[in-house]
Amino acid sequence: MPKDGGIGASTKRREDVRFLTGTGRYTDDINLPGQAYVHFVRSDVAHGRIRSIDPSTAEGMPGVLKVFTSKDFEAAGGIPCGWQITSRDGSVMQEPKHPILAEGVVRHVGDPIAAIVAKSREQARDAAEALEIDIEELPAVMNMREALKDGAPQVHDSLDSNLCFDWGFVEENREAVDTAIREAAHVTTLELVNNRLIANPMEPRVAIGAYDMAADSHTLYTTSQNPHVIRLLMGAFVLNIPEHKLRVVAPDVGGGFGSKIYHYAEEAFCTYAAKVLRRPVKWTSSRSEAFMSDAHGRDHVTKIELALDADHNFTALRTETHANMGAYLSTFAPAVPTWLHGTLMAGNYRTPLVYVNVKAVFTNTVPVDAYRGAGRPEATFQLERVVDKAARELGIDPVELRRKNFITEFPYATPVAVEYDTGDYHATLDKVLEISDWAGFDARLEKSRARGKLRGIGLAHYIEACGIAPSNLVGQLGARAGLFESATVRVNATGGITVMTGSHSHGQGHATTFAQVVADMIGIDASQVEISHGDTANTPMGMGTYGSRSIAVGGSAMVKATEKIIAKARKIAAHMLEASADDIELKDGAFTVAGTDKSLNWGDVTLAAYVPHNYPLDEIEPGLEETAFYDPANFTFPSGAYVCEVEVDPETGKVEVQGFAAADDFGNVINPMIVEGQVQGGLAQGIGQALLEACAYDDDGQLLSASYMDYAMPRAYDFPMFKVDSSCRTPCTHNPLGVKGCGEAGAIGSPPAVVNAVIDALHRAGHEIPHIDMPMTPNRVWSAIHGGAGPDKDGETMEERSVGA
Repeated sequence: MPKDGGIGASTKRREDVRFLTGTGRYTDDINLPGQAYVHFVRSDVAHGRIRSIDPSTAEGMPGVLKVFTSKDFEAAGGIPCGWQITSRDGSVMQEPKHPILAEGVVRHVGDPIAAIVAKSREQARDAAEALEIDIEELPAVMNMREALKDGAPQVHDSLDSNLCFDWGFVEENREAVDTAIREAAHVTTLELVNNRLIANPMEPRVAIGAYDMAADSHTLYTTSQNPHVIRLLMGAFVLNIPEHKLRVVAPDVGGGFGSKIYHYAEEAFCTYAAKVLRRPVKWTSSRSEAFMSDAHGRDHVTKIELALDADHNFTALRTETHANMGAYLSTFAPAVPTWLHGTLMAGNYRTPLVYVNVKAVFTNTVPVDAYRGAGRPEATFQLERVVDKAARELGIDPVELRRKNFITEFPYATPVAVEYDTGDYHATLDKVLEISDWAGFDARLEKSRARGKLRGIGLAHYIEACGIAPSNLVGQLGARAGLFESATVRVNATGGITVMTGSHSHGQGHATTFAQVVADMIGIDASQVEISHGDTANTPMGMGTYGSRSIAVGGSAMVKATEKIIAKARKIAAHMLEASADDIELKDGAFTVAGTDKSLNWGDVTLAAYVPHNYPLDEIEPGLEETAFYDPANFTFPSGAYVCEVEVDPETGKVEVQGFAAADDFGNVINPMIVEGQVQGGLAQGIGQALLEACAYDDDGQLLSASYMDYAMPRAYDFPMFKVDSSCRTPCTHNPLGVKGCGEAGAIGSPPAVVNAVIDALHRAGHEIPHIDMPMTPNRVWSAIHGGAGPDKDGETMEERSVGA
């Protein structure tokens, strides 16, 4: 059994006390003396030329301090993109400027044109109504295939076309894949859409800029998943502020799901305006504003082909994807459909040849970037849907087709340039079949039929790459930042510990799990360990939290720093106990001379570190504080198997999820309760994508799903009680904790499981429907059942199925 509060214990999240009692400190809770408020005036057209802006009336309104336009930012840089992609022909991607405020042209509904700063929010909003803006509306392009045609409206006149890049991977496999598909005994082909989503974290974005004239220094309070990266990007590339003159603080953050990774224009604006006006400037996004200013997720249109030999072994896989970038390149946008997607197309299977082609396209829509899973859900959805379709076409049990093609020997080098260090896909499959009661499905099917309902069961496997590593590799692949993590462990004289980490918590439970790791290593109670994060002034340079990297990368940095602490403390204890440091053992918070009863407790040694009367200072310096940086040797590769069971009402097309089981392999688990919560949250988001959520635009570029009246967020009643199991553990072989990452798994494996279940329900009722795109709304399902609309039957072509599909 794990020690109380140590690794493996289901300790309650310590941070929940303040969240549940309303004493959390979020960015909007911060109010600085004399602060002003900003209201952004945003474009109401998708594409247009700004003829004129007349601020005179607005400037005369009560309380207005200044009206800002792009002219105020002529010396500033654009919002930078953090990843560069090279096309198949060797050319680098097209990278247009992303200005803080629109420079002459607006390119999507919500593009900020001007900003009004006033003494109150209400005054700023009133003045916005008086601001006179003349825009000549231009033709807009929403559909990716249309955007690539000759004569299409150009999102950026400065570019050669709307094609950002045309990426091929692995390019040298291309001809071999083509040949293998031509010569295959069977080829399954599927066209599908990964629908555009809006992250919708509970807390909208907020930014507060402050300027200290005496020190000539800036502070930005913001809702960020990686404050150090915001400081680097905004200081070096946008506002030309030296890093030592810029502090970024991200306090409690109410969810992010990827949408708070990026550097946004509003952060740069508030920082700049605070200096101009010599007073703090605050912006709080409204929910409607978030729909058209936060980066969106997904939005891929894909054709996938799977080739099999006569014995049903996978021989080749080919995909062609159009990935929507929106109007500008967000921070990590180019990496999502490429390196975070293409490298996972082998999945859990022995497929000797894989080729992935991605065309990234600019359209007059909100920029698209990473959303929970970021590239891995897109890859998994394509692969698990085509495998299921292949099994149906061949008349094979989908369980057995997967078993037959599983990777079984590790390490395993895939044809898409990654090496899985460990895994046991049969174990996760066996476990999910057990906890889902797969064998008892037929009995439940008959009960559904007796009620006039259709019932189906769907399976999906996934593997994901977590940690995004190592820095030298991702640098070669186009990353413009390192992807290490850092930690400083500071022990005070009485034995308490503060751990300062570059990782950031926005719902993951870091204050609990990180403390468990350090406490377990030393053998003290976790209550003696405090976790500090989110402030660039007192944490070491780190890369933040995303990509399920916190425990695998950030936790490993803590382990390395704590090991340095223990090594020094052993030397101090050795002097105090008159023994060799090699003979000192640390266990349960006590230093003991091996083979004797001579010992000192943790507090005795930490006190001596600051009251150095018992050891020579020429050999050991006072104090007990260490910093470590950890750069992973490889990704970690969590994997799992998910089973969804649904009922479909043939009269209405409504789908109800009756059961959902998830079996995951996350390596060693620090806190099982927190891991289970992370999986459940991911399942909710994945099921939401499969059945309910879609960001939709009309042909003129107006956002049709701009509020919760039109964007269907899942509710608790949309889900069954989840069965979650993470007992299938094959520890990671290359980090000190043996952990893999768990935060995104549920959102990766659940969409194909749901869609597979719905298609299964229809087939069991005699409806030969090859595919229905997400979200599987009642209208879409009803139409498919009754021979009407559906991706293969309503005349809607693949070219038409992009934004808002």
